[in-house]
Amino acid sequence: MPTNHTVKQGEFLSAIAEQYGFTDHAKIWDDPANAELKAKRKNPNVLFPGDVLSIPDKETKEVAGGTEQRHRFQARVSRLKLRLVLEDMCEHPIANAKCRLRVEAEEYELTTNGNGKIERVIPAAAESAQLLIQDPRTPLRDLLIPVKIGHLDPVDEVSGQCARLNNLGYHAGPLPSNTEKANQLRLRSAIEEFQCDHNLSVDGVCGPNTQAKLLAIHGC
Repeated sequence: MPTNHTVKQGEFLSAIAEQYGFTDHAKIWDDPANAELKAKRKNPNVLFPGDVLSIPDKETKEVAGGTEQRHRFQARVSRLKLRLVLEDMCEHPIANAKCRLRVEAEEYELTTNGNGKIERVIPAAAESAQLLIQDPRTPLRDLLIPVKIGHLDPVDEVSGQCARLNNLGYHAGPLPSNTEKANQLRLRSAIEEFQCDHNLSVDGVCGPNTQAKLLAIHGC
């Protein structure tokens, strides 16, 4: 019988699928019971606390095979990739820079490409990572960057807008509340700066056009 799963902060579909014994998260995401959530969120690994996923029953499959023979079976396993793009304070890519990425207990020696991007297949249920820039040609050498995997909220949520602006260097500050006027002004200023930099109407409001541009520039 299908089960409902209420998403908590930091959860994303690859990890949820593994929790319920699925090797391919598409089995959950493509289930008709999740069509409305899929249309709303678009990205299965960018969910919001309180979202409800329907976890379908796992299917069983029987395959005929002769006795005393060797048989090979292939299982479809979805792979989760962590992608990071490094830029300096002038928004120039930190290209061809040696880095060390630590994900849970594993460490990887990586080099950014010409666009400052690195990517690495990581465990489906990974929760955190640390990136150390080692290249001596950048003033950001020895900078240790913590990465909270799965904690990015959707772009149509204020928390998701704050996080993306902060990641892009616009200093939006913490998530503002109705009583924190200073934080509200900081967020509005960050939105205005972003709009100005990307030829958008400058009104300090993160409406649909600004959200779309923010999503495109941030990458997810």
